Amino acid sequence: MVTDQPRTSSGKPDAPTRVAIVGAGYVSAHHLRALKDLPFIRVVGICDRDQARARAMARRFAVADVYPTLDAMAAAKPDVIHVLTPPASHCALALAALDMGCHVFVEKPMAESPEECDRMIAKAREKGLMLSVNHSDLFDPVMVRAMDLVRAGACGEVAAVHFIRSSDYPHYAGGPLPASFRQGSYPFRDLGVHGLYLLDSFLGPVRDLYVRHYESGRDPLLTFDEWRVLAECERGTGYLYLSWNTRPMQSEVLIHGTRGMIRVDRLLQTCEIHRTLPGPKQIGLVINGWQNALRRSAQIPLNLLRFLTGSLKASPGIYQGVQAFHIALNQKTPVPVAPEAGRRVVAWIASASERADREKEARLTAELNRPLRAARILVTGGAGFLGSALVERLQQTGEPIRLLLRRPPRPSTAADPTDRGGHVSILYGSLGEPDIVHRAVEGVEIVYHLGAAMKGSKEEFEQGTIWGTRNVIEACLQHKVSRLVYVSSLSVLDHAGHADSVPVSETSPYEPFPNRRGAYSKTKLEAEHMVLEAMRERGLPAVIIRPGQIFGPGAEHVTPNGVIAIGGQWIVAGNGRRALPLVYRDDVVDALLRAAASDRAIGRIVNVVDPRQITQNEYLRRLKGVKVRHVPVPLLTLVAIGIEVLGAVLKRDVPLTRYRIRSLRPLAPFDLSQAREILGWTPAVGIEQGLQRTFG
Repeated sequence: MVTDQPRTSSGKPDAPTRVAIVGAGYVSAHHLRALKDLPFIRVVGICDRDQARARAMARRFAVADVYPTLDAMAAAKPDVIHVLTPPASHCALALAALDMGCHVFVEKPMAESPEECDRMIAKAREKGLMLSVNHSDLFDPVMVRAMDLVRAGACGEVAAVHFIRSSDYPHYAGGPLPASFRQGSYPFRDLGVHGLYLLDSFLGPVRDLYVRHYESGRDPLLTFDEWRVLAECERGTGYLYLSWNTRPMQSEVLIHGTRGMIRVDRLLQTCEIHRTLPGPKQIGLVINGWQNALRRSAQIPLNLLRFLTGSLKASPGIYQGVQAFHIALNQKTPVPVAPEAGRRVVAWIASASERADREKEARLTAELNRPLRAARILVTGGAGFLGSALVERLQQTGEPIRLLLRRPPRPSTAADPTDRGGHVSILYGSLGEPDIVHRAVEGVEIVYHLGAAMKGSKEEFEQGTIWGTRNVIEACLQHKVSRLVYVSSLSVLDHAGHADSVPVSETSPYEPFPNRRGAYSKTKLEAEHMVLEAMRERGLPAVIIRPGQIFGPGAEHVTPNGVIAIGGQWIVAGNGRRALPLVYRDDVVDALLRAAASDRAIGRIVNVVDPRQITQNEYLRRLKGVKVRHVPVPLLTLVAIGIEVLGAVLKRDVPLTRYRIRSLRPLAPFDLSQAREILGWTPAVGIEQGLQRTFG
């Protein structure tokens, strides 16, 4: 609702408008950037339950105060509150902000149901305050250009509109499932809203909606990652294609008219029109193609220059939409997006989302409540290279075992434990999910925790390694397991600073700069520390096994320590004469089984490496079909310096640094007395026979 006199902090019309932000996620940066560029705005606070995230955003945009709750932020005396949290909380926060006497600008979608929208609209009317929703695509400069062309009749009467959008989400980092992975309809609610309000703009209100969702299986947590929508509107038909799989990324709108077609590319910020020209249609097609090619060849470099110089903002629709709302508030004109428009879209989304929500909820509930066969042993990571070998050995005993797998393995592969028969029960879910891990551990006596992230984003390592290990520890303590066998890694040790003359033992120094080594070493080190702390402080009956570089059939194309795979070549750092800390996969399985059986092993760390060592060159000579090149370490260091400089300019993490080059050195020699004395372990297969089995 529009008021005659917007409230200001001092009661004077020319006083700065005091604005506060609720939610310090990624979208808040776009809002804050737009607010900071308005001379009559003063940002007085950021509220987020994650105070570290709120403080980081406040430092970035020079906001003085952060608050843990909206109630606490009332002390900042805001005039306007931006609600930028997940949609499930929009209604409650907007109502509370309106009760505080603040105008409200809420991110899309306005709420989760039309009933919630009604409550928000009624409260704004009751309080005489402005309420609006950020339908940002309506303010994107290229969409504004397309709307102007349509209004000018450039494509005739609009008959249909295609909205094409691909996307991805930040990977799940562990802990309680966020809405994007918990709610089946979240992808449609998140991006479908843009398509529906654009259809409303070009074709009039939606009259009927047909929505279908599909599952590719690429991300078992996201579940429904393909959406198709057919909308019958007042003046034509709309189509939405939403995908979390297609690449490269797309964000396009095609407007089909009786005399032409307009193509909008929001990522490249281009707007092209294909007109109906007089003369033969083939000539018209050629002329349209030629004209648009010329425009693109000029517009794309120009847009890049505008972006680099700051005249074209990142997410320009959000930037313009935020400013349009505040300019309307400042000038006492109607808000650019009426709350009733937000409600119309939410009503259609809510009705079309029910089926996906029911299906996802049923899946989550079923996995947590599905009866599991009694088992004494749980294996995490049982479909991996080492895990599958461990599972195969355990199956030979005939004893029922339980697996926690992230997703079903491909049938009839070495990673498929069900393909070999035996008594195996499987629970599917992420190690990062506390409820799933507790369900998996319930009732077992021995846990082999092999699961961890091997590649991917920072969030994937947080999920698989940090949260995974935390959840396993808590579940083992709660369910009082008799033994946890945790598989760590030699990467947790200091490689760059290791002296070749000093044998590596279980007490060798840890990596002093884990952030420099990369996500794998960093998270494995943190996970090992968590297990150690739980053993020492909380009585966790665990043993930590640190295998050397595990090899065997199936790992022929895994580079050995000190070797980097680049462009189809294996680059050896140095002359290749360094000894490798190898251990054959079946010998590691022997060590794991012994660790589970030995009472002396509880509370100990044991390095497991074959005492017979070979050099990098000896190992590489066994390979077939791989081009090997030796590069002096000083030359690799110079390359790393150049990459580091480039990363500093682009403000990006880089895969190769001077420290990582120094840390490529394989660890050697080893003191293996702990393995012999604590586990009674010596390799049964050994390197020579293992290499023969692996390479022939």
